[in-house]
Amino acid sequence: MHLSSLNNMAAFRDKFLGGRVGKSLKILDLGSTEMGACYRPIFQKPGWEYVGVDLGAGPNVDLVLGRPYDWREISSGSVDVLISGQVLEHVEFFWITMLEISRVLRPGAMACLIAPSSGPEHRYPVDCWRFYPDGMRALAKFARLECVEVFTDWENTGDPGSDFWHDSVLVVRKPVRTPLKAAALWLLQAMQRGVLSFRLS
Repeated sequence: MHLSSLNNMAAFRDKFLGGRVGKSLKILDLGSTEMGACYRPIFQKPGWEYVGVDLGAGPNVDLVLGRPYDWREISSGSVDVLISGQVLEHVEFFWITMLEISRVLRPGAMACLIAPSSGPEHRYPVDCWRFYPDGMRALAKFARLECVEVFTDWENTGDPGSDFWHDSVLVVRKPVRTPLKAAALWLLQAMQRGVLSFRLS
């Protein structure tokens, strides 16, 4: 985990969650295995519950998912904040992951996703993708999430461990919908997940 990723996640916390310290928040960190550093210290605030989630057991992992595209261990609409950094480039079918993110978020809940726009291949166990702002906006649109903020760190920071990644950052919010619209969207996305992930997990 490089310094600019930690700084961008801390900036998300301060900008969008700063007024919620002391209030109950369930924060899910997707792909939380600690690789030199992790996001947990950033979200250790009164009232906040941080849950590290990954596909395998390891340091900073509280919950192990049995399937990459079917998170049966996480209830629909149960998460207040979902964070994820340096993960999407390693997900073969990241658009299905976005549907699961949409499913587990509560109405009005937010997510912050950080992924590189450049940098060398680093397979863990695969390295498939790089992301630009338009790609991040497309992800939000596909998952029917409101794009709150998106940018890429094009400028160098002076930190050699960060500058060749030029991270893209996406902040989204799950809209509050009428019960009928919410039910229709849930059914649509359930069908999408089922078709797109058939025999993948």
